[in-house]
Amino acid sequence: KTESPGRVMINTLKNLGDMRLITWLLIMSCFWLMMYTLWDLQPNFLTDWNDSQGVANFFLSTPFPDSWVYETDRGLMVPQEILMNLNAVMIVLFVIPISWLVRKLRTLESMVIGMCMATAGVLVGGLTNVGGVFLLGVVGFSLGEMLTGPKKNEYLGLIAPPEKKGLYLGYVNIPVGIGGMVGAKMQGYFYGNFGEKAVLAQKYLAEHTSFAEGKIWDGKVTSLDAMLEVPRTEAFVKMCDVTGLDPVAATELLWNTYDPQYKVWLPFAAIGVVAIIALVVFARMARKWNDMNA
Repeated sequence: KTESPGRVMINTLKNLGDMRLITWLLIMSCFWLMMYTLWDLQPNFLTDWNDSQGVANFFLSTPFPDSWVYETDRGLMVPQEILMNLNAVMIVLFVIPISWLVRKLRTLESMVIGMCMATAGVLVGGLTNVGGVFLLGVVGFSLGEMLTGPKKNEYLGLIAPPEKKGLYLGYVNIPVGIGGMVGAKMQGYFYGNFGEKAVLAQKYLAEHTSFAEGKIWDGKVTSLDAMLEVPRTEAFVKMCDVTGLDPVAATELLWNTYDPQYKVWLPFAAIGVVAIIALVVFARMARKWNDMNA
């Protein structure tokens, strides 16, 4: 009410030049980049690699809807959206009880514990191809999300200079946007080159079978379609035909040959670890700044 919209815009952009604020935004952007892998990348990973037959058999023995199970070329599986929904269910049921339980924890303590749990959850969920183990990862990830997400607003208000608290809280969702945008690019690169089953089937045909004999591959996944003359969408079926393996065995062969779980998920987990360490260092430094309340 005391300043024009133009002046508010100028102040907003000017304060984005504050190195301490930029540092905090980058730290939290790294964390949210890692977080988005569960929602944006994990569905593809589950569809390609996860064996959820155990979970499917459990659902069939309970009153859960039959639509929670579907037939694939590898047998009965649970759709990735059903597995992923455990995250949403946990948030709805437990965010208030969890917030009450940690109400006496310092903001930073809660955030660091949450970041550690979320990073562990990403690793557990990403490094496995077993449906039940993936769900354990979702539990850890969800608990970490509940410990960290609500506290980021509180912590940003805490480290803001007294006269800029409202302004700083206006920046609170910038890390979410940066994490989502940069994370999407990274996810596309890592999964497209090292994790997608169709691409790895093409690589296997090019590197380990006589199907590509006499053909020269430049090592780029973008040239596999033309070199093999097999579209990516048909590569896995072609691999099964050439090797004589059924889809279950072919999937296991690709998993053991190319280790997509490590090449895709370890880089994102490393980003989570860096964010945890950086936040602890930042908090220790913030205690020495006289114009901040931390």
